[in-house]
Amino acid sequence: MSLNHALISDLQSHGLRLADPDLGAPSRRGGAGPSDHKAVVVDGHTIMVPVHTGAAAQSPFETERSGTADAVALKRNGIAVATISFAPQPKFTQLHTADGVPYGHIAQLHGRDVLATTVLQTCIRYGRRDTSCQFCSIGESLAAGRTINRKTPAHLAEVAKAAVALDGVKHMVMTTGTPNFTDRGAAILCASAAAVKAAVDLPIQAQCEPPDDPVWFGRLRAAGVDSLGMHLEAVTPEVRQRIMPGKAGVSIEQYMTAFADAVKVFGRGQVSTYILAGLGDTREAILAMCERLIALGVYPFVVPFVPNAGTPLAKHPPPSAAFMRSILQPLGRMLVDGGLRSAHIKAGCGRCGACSSLSAFET
Repeated sequence: MSLNHALISDLQSHGLRLADPDLGAPSRRGGAGPSDHKAVVVDGHTIMVPVHTGAAAQSPFETERSGTADAVALKRNGIAVATISFAPQPKFTQLHTADGVPYGHIAQLHGRDVLATTVLQTCIRYGRRDTSCQFCSIGESLAAGRTINRKTPAHLAEVAKAAVALDGVKHMVMTTGTPNFTDRGAAILCASAAAVKAAVDLPIQAQCEPPDDPVWFGRLRAAGVDSLGMHLEAVTPEVRQRIMPGKAGVSIEQYMTAFADAVKVFGRGQVSTYILAGLGDTREAILAMCERLIALGVYPFVVPFVPNAGTPLAKHPPPSAAFMRSILQPLGRMLVDGGLRSAHIKAGCGRCGACSSLSAFET
């Protein structure tokens, strides 16, 4: 493992104090996906690094007070350890839709070349702490006026076409708050994907909870979805019940059945799941689950948990870099042995890899 791989793990666990927050693309606050982060480039590799969390405020990492978005010194405990840069401000976010909505309220740039959107910014589980996922901040950006609740298919098609033309976007992630207990967002994602594919040739990953009927996997594929994410987040029933009391009602075995059904439609390696390390699952439990998933043909994208402001877990400590490496190093070997690699994923978080150093261990 090279120094830069270790540096990436350390940055994602500790976060970063920014001397000049305005360099490069804006950081994100609240919302779905990698919130409270900024896109940082380390040795040509774009990663999402926490910058607005409590842990980041105490991080040993800070940027030099002089520099540009293309080159700024990174210090650890006051000693320069690397030169980093920041992903550029995306051009498409300067535009507005035909009906006057800022493009940046419709979708964001993740990493360097991934267009990401939360099609529906509300969730039936959100707002009640006895059902909501304790780490979720999907409503924060909506409450702050930085997004709109429902992105229409026309909105998404317009923004996607511009992001490809202006910023060289290579693939797109569509996630959604869960609107119901039946299709769980699959219908919304079908309409959204079909509109984007009619406007621009862009690989798409859709993300939702397992729908109640596996027929939706075929419908998603027919609509233009290239890969699918169904996110476990935690891997043991005890942690799932404590951290996501509502979502835990969809059992791990239901997820496993859905994964097997989805792989039949999308193929090995084109179905993935997010696993948040640091919520209470042990290293052994996470690796055991990853072994099951890889056997099914599912890519387990393990990322360090980042506590987001405005959530019950805002003060929960992130996992240490050593804990992350103890998982990612053997997992990287498991993925290679199982014939699954991030580079083979057509679209989505696993292909982007900015929220975890996992891909660096696929050697």
